[in-house]
Amino acid sequence: MSLDAMIDTAMGKIKADIVIKHVNVLNFFTGQIDKDVDIAIFKDTIAGIGKDYHGKKEINGKGKYATAGFIDAHVHIESSMVHVSEYAKAVVRHGTTSVIADPHEIANILGLDGIRFMLYSAKYCPINVFLMAPSCVPATHFETSGSVMRAFDINPLFSEKWVLGLGEMMNFPGVLNKDPMVLDKISIATGKIIDGHAPGLTGKELNAYIAAGIYSDHETTTKEEALEKLGKGMHIMIREGTATKDLDALLPIINEFNHMRIMFCTDDRHPHDLINQGHINYMIKRSIQSGVPPILAYKIASYPASRYFGLKDIGAIAPGYKADIVLLDDLENVGITSVVKSGRVIIDKSELVYEQPVKIPYELRGTVNIKWLTEDDFKIKAEPGRSVRIIKAIPHQIITGEIIDRPKEENGVIVPDLERDYLMLAVVERHRASDNIGLALIHGFGLKKGAIASSVAHDSHNIITVGTNFADMLRAVIRIRSRQGGFAAAVGGEIKANLPLPIAGLMTEMPVEEVDKKMQELLAVTKEMGSVLDDPFMQLGFMALPVIPKLKLTDKGLFDVEKFDFVDIFVKE
Repeated sequence: MSLDAMIDTAMGKIKADIVIKHVNVLNFFTGQIDKDVDIAIFKDTIAGIGKDYHGKKEINGKGKYATAGFIDAHVHIESSMVHVSEYAKAVVRHGTTSVIADPHEIANILGLDGIRFMLYSAKYCPINVFLMAPSCVPATHFETSGSVMRAFDINPLFSEKWVLGLGEMMNFPGVLNKDPMVLDKISIATGKIIDGHAPGLTGKELNAYIAAGIYSDHETTTKEEALEKLGKGMHIMIREGTATKDLDALLPIINEFNHMRIMFCTDDRHPHDLINQGHINYMIKRSIQSGVPPILAYKIASYPASRYFGLKDIGAIAPGYKADIVLLDDLENVGITSVVKSGRVIIDKSELVYEQPVKIPYELRGTVNIKWLTEDDFKIKAEPGRSVRIIKAIPHQIITGEIIDRPKEENGVIVPDLERDYLMLAVVERHRASDNIGLALIHGFGLKKGAIASSVAHDSHNIITVGTNFADMLRAVIRIRSRQGGFAAAVGGEIKANLPLPIAGLMTEMPVEEVDKKMQELLAVTKEMGSVLDDPFMQLGFMALPVIPKLKLTDKGLFDVEKFDFVDIFVKE
């Protein structure tokens, strides 16, 4: 019956459920704009495009442009700090109707329970939330995570309708060194999409990585790197997140020959940027401003990702495609007026009209469990006369440098040196309440008083803290524990601001606007504390990631990513 009705709708013999009248359609197949046509929608699908369609409901598209809903090709929803449904409501306002999410953040804490939570939470959202099965839980064995997922753990996920393939293979050294556990995961994903994560990989090592069956990368940061990867058959996901911004550097690579192998993604994007800048729409606008032809910018925002991930019925406006449609009154500035998702109007006259169904509870256990701490746990015993390795934080980058210098010492221990901006850094294991605490010095945060702490510390998400004194470091960590996750800033033994993130220590059910308000309060406090960074919490969260060079700190110790091994904080002289 439905197929009969679909055909009759397409033929114009019966009224469509919705018709968008007299609209200008961006045609990704011809590169033209089909002017003053009707889009007839039957249930959740586009039945026809042409003249003189009539509908039970009609939308006036006169003077407007219609394009396919935008697709984020790679994102970690957890990094938005809000529940999946809140995230969906935030991005659909900006025209995003589908995201490809890698839930490895919550998987590193809760394993399959975390992934099931994300799948379940996505059921009632106003957008498509597709998942990639996390490939690196943990990212390395040099840290303590809340879960370890081997090939046989993730294999059942591939039978899920909404799981498209294997998530970013961050452990590229494991691929090149033929780590059996890594190769097992690649083997079980044979025939499916395998996303890559290969910053700076080139030459024969890049050849080997691609030959293993990994065909995309979102860590490319230079034109030269992108062109080599494109030339060897990879798909490039141009990223514009909150911490990492590659759009300006990579837009010049786009041309008529390679644009179908280029996608847009955000990777990690915080509430403030989602609210004030936008999402994929922001990348489209910036692309057009940089000289990319408008119809090509919109096409890259939808169609290449749908082809790469095998999503044959989204990514364009055509008969048989899902009715995921964005209406705009300004093509160059991406002026969104309405969004239709699967034949339902979600955004009307720029306002959200979608009503979220009642949530069915999905319980998650408490995830922040630490040992009993004292100030002594943050102290490094001094070795007089010896230099130490100091992590050098670099503004707006997740890579770090290395400084070799003599530390300040008092009463037999290394202490923060505010004049040289050498602060104490600690990573406290929070999954098993073990004795693991990694300690080091770090330069580049600029704090003059107090300490900050976070349970968002990629990718194992132990508690990480940086401070000017041991007492405030302890106070901030204890607040994180008492709130089961989040961010905290302490000065003089008092908590000056905090943002609780009780869902796995990563997310909250608060509206995105409220999260942003609390985050801005935290950032204002860190400025008063002397921070020289725009967002010290985001910067801090990447100081524990042992797959991004050069020096990082895990709960097990100071780690040299280039050597891919632990190093002593003290330097041999």
